[in-house]
Amino acid sequence: MKLAAIDIGSNAVRCQISSVLNQNGRVFFKRVEYVRYAIRFGEDVFSSGYISDPKVEKFVKLLHAFQLLLDVHDVDYHMICATSAMRNAFNAQEIIDRVQQQLGMEIQVIDGEMEAELINKVIYNFLDEQRNYLHIDVGGGSTEFNIYVNRQKVASQSFEQGSIRHMQGRDSEELWNRMKVWIEENAKKYHLSRAVGTGGNINKIFEIAGKTAGKPIFRKQIEEVASYIASLTMEQRITDLLLNPDRADVIVPASEIYLSAMKWAKLESMIVPTVGLKDGMLHALYERHHPDRFIINSIS
Repeated sequence: MKLAAIDIGSNAVRCQISSVLNQNGRVFFKRVEYVRYAIRFGEDVFSSGYISDPKVEKFVKLLHAFQLLLDVHDVDYHMICATSAMRNAFNAQEIIDRVQQQLGMEIQVIDGEMEAELINKVIYNFLDEQRNYLHIDVGGGSTEFNIYVNRQKVASQSFEQGSIRHMQGRDSEELWNRMKVWIEENAKKYHLSRAVGTGGNINKIFEIAGKTAGKPIFRKQIEEVASYIASLTMEQRITDLLLNPDRADVIVPASEIYLSAMKWAKLESMIVPTVGLKDGMLHALYERHHPDRFIINSIS
């Protein structure tokens, strides 16, 4: 069986196709195709409230390309989810209707709570029962915080704050204060001891730091990497660090959100499992179509 997840974010659109392998009742997801395109809806939406016509045209072409990709891979089931930028775009429904009419593809615009719930499907696999965790997921337009105790989510909150919003100065002191208060109160209540970071920017910081998969990265190391990147010009970030242009400009603003959350929670270390919304969507698809044997073991 093959499943596909299309994640329409504020910065990029991602399409992942995975094979589902069942070994003696234990299920594995093996990635067979992954495409990422920096559509940057957030640049338009967070400044004007609308997704521009040129980007809409590119978006429809992109989804058509994904549709063909799903077809040649003989994908059984797929899910398309849109997050913060599409939630806030005044012309979102018009775009959704056009995609439905032109391509027959259904886009689900999900709220922050559903976004966190989908990510939750994969995060708990990386937690142990000896620690209480603050999960920080920073996107282009929103940030989700989740608290885990004994591998169970006990609190969750979504804020309309993300790397593109922060880069554009579209956030406010009042928003930062609300984030700070929420984290400080829950950190004290649940005695948090480690952070979990998800999102493309923390994945890249983890990679630049030279960390080994499965090992934690320390807050000081994140600060050092972020400071080093901030010292480089945009051209140097692209040529020396081989960052994509759409990553090179948002990685420092994103790091400020991760580091602020860790400081407020008084956490010194973070695990970076390199999974995200698209992985949770694949799990949700499998759960929906095979609830009788929903025992997910790992993702590859």
